Amino acid sequence: MSSATLSRFTVPLDGSQPQGMLHPKLKYRFRVTFENFGAKGTATTELTKQVVSFARPTVKFEAIELPTYNSRIYIAGRHAWTTLQATLRDDATGLVSKLVGQQVQKQFDFFEMSSAAAGIDYKFMTRLQLLDGGNGNNAPTVLEEWEMYGCYLENVNYQEMNYGQNEAMTIQMTIKYDNANQKGAQAGIGSVVTRTVGTNATGVGAV
Repeated sequence: MSSATLSRFTVPLDGSQPQGMLHPKLKYRFRVTFENFGAKGTATTELTKQVVSFARPTVKFEAIELPTYNSRIYIAGRHAWTTLQATLRDDATGLVSKLVGQQVQKQFDFFEMSSAAAGIDYKFMTRLQLLDGGNGNNAPTVLEEWEMYGCYLENVNYQEMNYGQNEAMTIQMTIKYDNANQKGAQAGIGSVVTRTVGTNATGVGAV
């Protein structure tokens, strides 16, 4: 069988030659890094090494309803970024648990019952990178990169112990953030897109 037939394993497009399927991004090829997380000057590489799972951002637009004569119209209102879930392995040295605890303590001093003066005192940045599988002498290529700004820990779950389970202990963090942008050549959200200003307020083009 000719290898040329492999180019036909795809959806046919009108007016174009068969392109073949592109290799997908794989869920297990990624890394997560944190900046300004935990105590000042503390390296966060242990967190990166112990990440089990992490979600890409999700954005939602509130709908504004405009009632009309016999119907209704909807337009996009304010947006909101939903929280991210990050699961970390709780290593035997206690470093992951310590770093997470330091970040929580930055947000609120549980010994003195004292709150941080402002968000800038405890907020951190989270970076998610989807990789191509390179390692060692073959440096990985970043296929997609997200940066989440103004992050803080909304919820920390240290999980339960269980004699009936045979798995590693984990810590689950719920991360709340103010904004997210995609970076690099494949950036979509946060990239420069010409703002469209229509001449017709209804959004309906001329016919």
